[in-house]
Amino acid sequence: MALHRLTSITMGVPNPAETAAYYTEFGLEPGEEGWFASRDAGRQLRIVHAAHRRLIEVRIGADTRDDLAAAASRLHRLGMASDTSGSTLTAYDKPTGVRAVLEVTPRLLQEPIAATLYNGPGRADRTDQRAPGVLRTDRVRPRKLGHAVLGTTDFDATTVFFRDGLGFKASDYIKGHGAFLRCSTDHHNILVLAAPVAFLHHSSWQVDDIDEVGRGAAAMLEDHPDRHVWGLGRHHAGSNFFWYLKDPAGNFSEYYSDMDCVINDQLWTPEVLEGAKGLFNWGPPPPPSFLAPEDLAALMTGTHSETR
Repeated sequence: MALHRLTSITMGVPNPAETAAYYTEFGLEPGEEGWFASRDAGRQLRIVHAAHRRLIEVRIGADTRDDLAAAASRLHRLGMASDTSGSTLTAYDKPTGVRAVLEVTPRLLQEPIAATLYNGPGRADRTDQRAPGVLRTDRVRPRKLGHAVLGTTDFDATTVFFRDGLGFKASDYIKGHGAFLRCSTDHHNILVLAAPVAFLHHSSWQVDDIDEVGRGAAAMLEDHPDRHVWGLGRHHAGSNFFWYLKDPAGNFSEYYSDMDCVINDQLWTPEVLEGAKGLFNWGPPPPPSFLAPEDLAALMTGTHSETR
């Protein structure tokens, strides 16, 4: 596909310094001007001040300027404005106010790491040594930004903006509620969620394996058990292992591993998921605060007061 990765996101929060300290502890590398880098993909998160927590910008990698022109044409046909300047195209999703920037940038080539060895019935792939996951002592550092989840007051319009306008592909849907959209070979890079207010639900960060999901979460919870949101579990859509935590601004952050990979679009059939499958395959049930974060009412009040 012409698009090839979610390059970065910018989140706005009322408490940038406190939130920045959280993501440093989460394993991202702080830099200048509010930027944070993942291990393999460089600068992928920017934290800036905003009156209330929100997703401000997503940046998406494209191969050529022709890809930008094609996106501009699609947006125009849909009655959506865009601006192309040099190697970037900028457009805004009207319901959420999120700025989307397509940028011509090189593809991310992650160096492959050795597969974690697991023993199973009749199969001893790891012998005469303990499992690597119980021997690791270094801090967990996310490899890359996987996806962002965006709540919107107009589910259809925001889905059309990303899918039919910018050129994302649909991987799966949650009936009447969610659209898993990809701009890379990952199962999803943007999840659009129907919500009573526009907000950033969570960002998701790739780690090596299930042990790193568990080790990362355990370290984050050691002195701050109140950060726990939901996990450990495995999703159905995307198939990934997950553990969700909460940052000081109220955004959720996810460690994940083993995400579905779609190389050939012709071989992947999107499903319309209902019930538990729309959320998870196994694990503890999601708490009510995951489905409806506790500050949504306050966000709605703040949003409404700002528009008066």
